[in-house]
Amino acid sequence: MIKLAVPLLHVSNAAEAQNFYCTSLGFRLEYAHGPHGGEADPCYMGISRDGVSINLSSFSGDGVAGGVVNLLVDDVDVLYAEFLAAGVVVDLPPTDQTWGNREMYVKDADRNCLRFQQ
Repeated sequence: MIKLAVPLLHVSNAAEAQNFYCTSLGFRLEYAHGPHGGEADPCYMGISRDGVSINLSSFSGDGVAGGVVNLLVDDVDVLYAEFLAAGVVVDLPPTDQTWGNREMYVKDADRNCLRFQQ
């Protein structure tokens, strides 16, 4: 029985990724592991927000940059206002899609895309 899936995104700079995801997007760092400590590359991190977890890794064998995570949310517009106040560049502002979702897209420095879907 499958109980949970945790997406993994490849990042090139762990410290920059941690700052973006935690300071700008409101995630919390749960753990960081690497041969040189938690903030030096390569590093494997777990972050979470509102009970949802994402893993980030700058280890060379862990995926490729440019991944996508779909995040189902209650209110895209509330997150949009939060992100704008934090200075986050939003690639696609809240948009009513033809398939019925209201969506907003945010990309990190490695072009990984977070798709917030309502």
